[in-house]
Amino acid sequence: MSDAAQPTAAEVRAAAEAVKTALDRHLAAVERRSGEDDPAVYEAFNQLAAAAEVYDELLYDRYDEVTPFEIPGAEDSLPPYAGPEEPNAISVLIRRDYAVAEPQRLLAQAQRVEAAEYDDGPGADQDAAGTIHGALGILFGEFEPDEIASRHKEFGLEEGDSTLWVTAADEPAEPGEWLEAPFEAVDPQRVVCRFDVSAVFDDEDDEDIEGAEDAEDAEDTEDVEDTDELDELDLEEDGELEPLDAER
Repeated sequence: MSDAAQPTAAEVRAAAEAVKTALDRHLAAVERRSGEDDPAVYEAFNQLAAAAEVYDELLYDRYDEVTPFEIPGAEDSLPPYAGPEEPNAISVLIRRDYAVAEPQRLLAQAQRVEAAEYDDGPGADQDAAGTIHGALGILFGEFEPDEIASRHKEFGLEEGDSTLWVTAADEPAEPGEWLEAPFEAVDPQRVVCRFDVSAVFDDEDDEDIEGAEDAEDAEDTEDVEDTDELDELDLEEDGELEPLDAER
């Protein structure tokens, strides 16, 4: 970043003061909270996260320094549950991402399904299995999403991130009520639970394991060095350790 674009010292100081104010506001909200999921605490938390992020960015831009802490943003967590205590209905929202890793395998599987559907010869959709989007339509129309998830490699697909949200409702939806926009009116405060799968979690676990292994290797190295020092001492004393004096 050029000097002209850098924030001023006064801007950094103002950002620091904003963090202090947000800290006080968050503590006050916690002290006054009415329950485990008090919306005021949640709002104060988000304000503190936003203020800390601004301060961290300005501090780095101005002084090339960072803060020693990290506050997760609002996008990293769900708001407090504010749905019915005893839901009469639930909705399960699922998103699964795939990469088309082996297009030829995908096309071949779709062609097999199409051939089995039309024993007397090609049907009206004979060209569908010859395109990627057509093959996807055939396979997802033939197999349940859970089956495709468990057999994705057979279909030439590679798993990406996935998430499952369970949301609560007061009453079941009327037939056809949400079909035009099935994912549009999701209220985060009615999410009962969610389950996320991502390679980023595996990377974090691998880093933790590698860090632990490095620490163990360092300890082993220190033990070896200590043993070498003891061996050198033994050699200097003609291979014999001084006997203990019982009267000491």
